[in-house]
Amino acid sequence: MISAPVIDVERLHVSYGGFHAVKDLSFQVRPGEFYALLGTNGAGKTSTLEVVEGHRAATSGTVRVFGQNPRDRRAVRPRTGIMLQESGFSPDLTVKESVRLIGKLTHRTDTVERVLDIVDLRRKAGTRVSQLSGGEKRRLDFATAVYGTPELIFLDEPTTGLDIQSRDALWDAVDKLREEGSTVVLTTHYLEEAQQRADRIGLMHQGTLHREGTVAELTRTLPATVRFTLPVTAPAPPPQAVRQSDGTFLIETFGLQKDLYVLLGWAHDHGVELRELEAGPTRLDDVFRSIGNG
Repeated sequence: MISAPVIDVERLHVSYGGFHAVKDLSFQVRPGEFYALLGTNGAGKTSTLEVVEGHRAATSGTVRVFGQNPRDRRAVRPRTGIMLQESGFSPDLTVKESVRLIGKLTHRTDTVERVLDIVDLRRKAGTRVSQLSGGEKRRLDFATAVYGTPELIFLDEPTTGLDIQSRDALWDAVDKLREEGSTVVLTTHYLEEAQQRADRIGLMHQGTLHREGTVAELTRTLPATVRFTLPVTAPAPPPQAVRQSDGTFLIETFGLQKDLYVLLGWAHDHGVELRELEAGPTRLDDVFRSIGNG
């Protein structure tokens, strides 16, 4: 039996006057999935998420969250946690008061102390929001998003302003939420976070879903690379190696193991040291850069 999608977007259009921010966009997010929605600046992902989160009405198309219209806040909001880029907490409220307020607004059951422990803010419980550092405010944003262990969690640039230790703690908390069955939707400019953690990735460009798939599926669309430099006295390298403007050599290949074996054999036969040798599959950031040319 296939479970119904948690998020189902079908032919979504979002327009502002004559500007079409999102055009004929369709995608689904499955229960328990970690889905990353990425895009170039102006790609339309913010408009898309505003509709999915229930903050904005679609111009046309159908959007369902838990099978409901996301604008139906009574049906959807208690099951959804949202970490926005900027939360807009009242600066005069304390950390504890802010978390308690979110709990009341979302109608989810939890304890403030448990949530503050998750984000290591218990010692700041009585501190006013205005007195928190940027990183502490970001952790408070996360605390309010995960209050009550919601079934669906939106993370919008969650690690901006966090130090390495706080980032690790946040992702550990997300991992635990996923173990408990939560579905996670991420938007981030830190592509390595999406590459390491997302089950599937949607890449938006100019209002449309340009590519979608697992990291492996997306990176297979571009060749792997081998880079190296040679001593000035070395003979000409194998013909597939192309000299770059900076003097390095580049091999682009869909048969990385075979071509690397040939290159290493050539170097051994000629007694040549391959300096600064790097070889590996395409990274997500290479795919991201390519979508503007696709």
